[in-house]
Amino acid sequence: MRFQTPLLPAVLLRRYKRFLADARLEDGTEITAHCANPGSMMGLKEPGMRIWLEPNDDPRKKLNYGWRLVDHENGHFTGVDTSVPNRALRAALMAHQIPELADYPMVRPEVKYGQNSRIDFLLTGNGPDLYLEVKSVTLSRQAGVAEFPDSVTARGAKHLAELQQMKAEGHRAMMLYLVQRTDAEHVTLAEDIDPTYAAAFDAAHAAGVEVLAYDCKISPEEITINQSLPFLRR
Repeated sequence: MRFQTPLLPAVLLRRYKRFLADARLEDGTEITAHCANPGSMMGLKEPGMRIWLEPNDDPRKKLNYGWRLVDHENGHFTGVDTSVPNRALRAALMAHQIPELADYPMVRPEVKYGQNSRIDFLLTGNGPDLYLEVKSVTLSRQAGVAEFPDSVTARGAKHLAELQQMKAEGHRAMMLYLVQRTDAEHVTLAEDIDPTYAAAFDAAHAAGVEVLAYDCKISPEEITINQSLPFLRR
């Protein structure tokens, strides 16, 4: 998934009110950008960090910039826009680029299911329907280890319960953790941050909900699905 307009480097000044960030452009101009990430962004919001912004001239948008990347300045990047994984994954699914999911000819996004929920993707056309929920992973507190979640997520636990119900009804159900970092070697759960989510995951997995993890190739030009990562649990 290529960015619609070339990204601009900047220095983060502060992130506040969840969806706002102040930054300084290279010419010294200070601007406010939209931050499409409702999580805690632990380790990704410290003032002084080098970031990348996507400018826009869309009159329907209140802000002229969107915060897209954190540049760790060591050759690695983290994508902070939580809408990106579904867009990048949809392109990969449609092109049958995910080997574990390549046998499904039909891919439908945002299908209603469960209790007033929408599944990220419903894959059909070859065997049992596959209900696929996607989570964006950006937290890393230890080198090489990506963790989910970065804050308490009652919504995430609800999704796991609904996937478990789909499995009980005879469908396939899968949780896909998409790591928006280029420095991760494996994925795990941040059980200390949200033990309720970890318990919901264990129950769903024991009931047959499948687990898959992938990382991304990230640059100021594009974000694409890269390769599978080990998911480790205890």
